Amino acid sequence: MSLDELIPILNLAVGPVILISGVGLILLSMTNRFGRVIDRSRQLAPLLKSTTGDERQIIVEQLRILWSRAWIVRAGIAMGVLSVLLTAVIVISLFAGALFKLPIVYAIIACFALCLTSIVGCLICFLVDVNLSLHALWHQIPEEARK
Repeated sequence: MSLDELIPILNLAVGPVILISGVGLILLSMTNRFGRVIDRSRQLAPLLKSTTGDERQIIVEQLRILWSRAWIVRAGIAMGVLSVLLTAVIVISLFAGALFKLPIVYAIIACFALCLTSIVGCLICFLVDVNLSLHALWHQIPEEARK
């Protein structure tokens, strides 16, 4: 393979690499959110033993919401990581296809479609988590302040 053949492949690989960078920032945000969910759960769980009545019910509801958030954020992180892996497969396929003269166009299209689908799923999980965190906040704000 000559340099003249390599340069167009490098140009094609730049787009997916930028995609990896963008998804990496989304993953950074989601792992921070996941850490906050875990930390808040660890703060609230011991309080269940020492509280009763309405206060206990509020803590139980908060922990249920946090549990849901943890599952959703974890699913979003998994989808984000899957999209990064698929993008890496695309870049490797570009080089392997050019080097070995393989007909990989349909494989690249399939990987790219799955990659974008994973990103959409990741972003949907992100939005669901934001809505659940607002729902949890709703339980903490006194009723007279919610109106």
